Order: sequence, then C-alpha cells, then structure tokens
Amino acid sequence: MPLPDPTPDTPAAPVARHAVGYVPGGWDMFHIGHLNLLRHARPFVDRLVVGVVTDEALFEAKGKFPVVPLAERLSIVESIGIVDEVVIDHSSHKIEVWKLVGFDVIFKGTDWQGTPKGDRLEADMASIGVEVHYLPYTPDTSSSHLRRVIAERRGHLG
Repeated sequence: MPLPDPTPDTPAAPVARHAVGYVPGGWDMFHIGHLNLLRHARPFVDRLVVGVVTDEALFEAKGKFPVVPLAERLSIVESIGIVDEVVIDHSSHKIEVWKLVGFDVIFKGTDWQGTPKGDRLEADMASIGVEVHYLPYTPDTSSSHLRRVIAERRGHLG
C-alpha cells in the first residue's frame, strides 16, 4: 500500500511528461524533504534518475562533509521504489552528469529558484536543451537543520 503524501502542496499532474528526469542531491541524513522532492518529481518522467553527490563535491560546494558516507547514501536512495536508477554525481556542474545520463529535465527545490546558483543552472541547462523544473521545498526539514538540532541536543546531553 502506498504511503500517504504528507504535503498538501503536491504539484498537479504534469501537462507533458519527459523521458528522463534527474534529481541531484547530497541526500545526507535522508528526511521527509528528500522524499517529498522525489515523490513530486516522479509523475513528470518515464524514468527517474537520482544523482548522489560525492563527499568531496559536497565539501567543495558547502564547506562540510556529509554525516552519512557516500556508500550508505547510495544504498538509501537505491532502496526507494520510485527511483529507477542511482548514479554517483562527481560535480556541481550538471552538464558533466548530463553527458552520462542524458536527462531531459532536472529537478531542484524552489529554494534554488531565483538564486545565483539557480540562475547558473538554468543557463547551463538551456545551453543543452534541458528544462529546469522547481518543486516545492520543505522548509521545516533540511539536513542543515538536522545538524543544528543534533548539535544542540549533544550540548544538552553531554
């Protein structure tokens, strides 16, 4: 039996489907926001490919290593039944992974929309004919938020 969608803002059924969709991410400390992003992306594509960013690429982009190692993050994402394929993503430059995967649309959370990094992604993807589609971001849950909560609790427990 499928799990109920905990978010009331699930996008309406897509008007046009894409053959291959790509969702890159760190997927560190996998949480409901991650699951929501994948659930929202699934109806738009025939094939959903998820990129798990390497520890090194995450450090380069965010200045910190993930809590959960790459092999475990890959295993977690591979276990989600709505994902067709999982690949290792070595770079913040998504044209590189596009050469490997050949996706038609890339999905990011709305927290990227209208930001310099979102604008760069849109320009890069437009240069190869790939659509960028923003999906609802779950604001109350993020890996950064979970890191803060764990650190606060350690301070009170230790």
